Amino acid sequence: MDLRQAIADQTDVSLSIAKHVASIEAKSTNLVFSPASLHVLLSLIASGSSCPTREQVLSFLRSKSSDDLNKLSSELVAIVFADGSPAGGPKLSSANGLWVDQTLPLKSTFKQVVDDVYKAAFNQVDFLNKLRAVGRLGVATQMVNLAWRLRWSVSKHVLVAAGATTLPSCRNCSPFQLAAEVTYEVNSWAEKETSGLIKEVLPPGSVDNTTRLIFANAIYFKGAWNDKFDASQTKEDDFHLLNGSLVKVHYMTSKKKQFIRAFDGFKVLRLPYKQGEDKRSFSMYFYLPDAKDGLPALVEEISSQSGFLDQHHPHDRVKVGDFKLPRFKMSFGFEASNVLKGLGVELPFSRGGLTEMVDSPVAQNLYVSSIFHKSFIEINEEGTEAAAASAGVIALRSFTIAQQLDFVADHPFIFLIREDMTGVVLFIGHVMNPLES
Repeated sequence: MDLRQAIADQTDVSLSIAKHVASIEAKSTNLVFSPASLHVLLSLIASGSSCPTREQVLSFLRSKSSDDLNKLSSELVAIVFADGSPAGGPKLSSANGLWVDQTLPLKSTFKQVVDDVYKAAFNQVDFLNKLRAVGRLGVATQMVNLAWRLRWSVSKHVLVAAGATTLPSCRNCSPFQLAAEVTYEVNSWAEKETSGLIKEVLPPGSVDNTTRLIFANAIYFKGAWNDKFDASQTKEDDFHLLNGSLVKVHYMTSKKKQFIRAFDGFKVLRLPYKQGEDKRSFSMYFYLPDAKDGLPALVEEISSQSGFLDQHHPHDRVKVGDFKLPRFKMSFGFEASNVLKGLGVELPFSRGGLTEMVDSPVAQNLYVSSIFHKSFIEINEEGTEAAAASAGVIALRSFTIAQQLDFVADHPFIFLIREDMTGVVLFIGHVMNPLES
């Protein structure tokens, strides 16, 4: 497996997903989600499925085999997701959890992947007795993806990290209390793994007696800018919304040289995070259309060109003229199954494809019922805090490096957080209104 090409393919898939999420779930609202978190869940689906479900997922992820996906995930855990804060870099963590009904033993091959590749906390649960009265008996599975919380269903998967607090046993409780008990355990796991930023990965009513498994992935990132902004220089000014109206927001300003590059119709800003002692280098990128209403066209351009991010990269610091970047804080959650179905990933949501997860006759009835994703991000003068419970040569239309460039983000723009050595995209989103949280 060519690691760099695999990551490049993953990035193209991530941008395609981002386009569809923006058009379906966030046409007029702020957006943030973690394609890396979603990619983990889809890779687990591929590992636990049989043909043709597995082939459909592999085709969507542009991977030749489940083994390649697992190798990619293993490499990313070792290279990208190691916590760099002890060495002075960003604090980064990625955690996986798995809850399985106690009557369903995992297949040895799938459990090996869960343990060795994804290093998931493994918990056995008596779903049937806890939730016997909640609804009609069936089999489904849920995946919960944090970093934007994705929930995947095959009975419903509940993921809780080892040591998570649980409610007292409640055999005599009502069905609603019993469902709340399981939901509480998953959400407690999510809150713990995201340092309290994501408190509700599973919404009320998402767990019932069809639940058999729940997978969850959580990503947490906190980085300080390499060059912090002076809070005393933060100023209030107008921000132009897509509907033409104006709102007053707080802008971070700077006179220092910045990594900015101008292209035909848009500019790109790179803000590096303080680097640790290892080789990793994290940055946040901002893609600003020239036109005040140019965001939709820029989203289309970014998602339609393979290798776009590498081909539109600011390599050099330049002097800045007018520089304004708004502070913002947002949380965004969505149910991802409709987005994935719209992209052609349909078979995991039908019975009969997830036969390689559990060693039981009920494996024939497992399916992904839903995928919930939720993310949080905050940008200020100090840096970024984020959490989330995914060939051809193109001539660039780049201008020559200017002596001085403006970067005034006073209208909707795209952002992403990326590890520069590997190219892995951790978070991506857009800002429609910096005041909306």
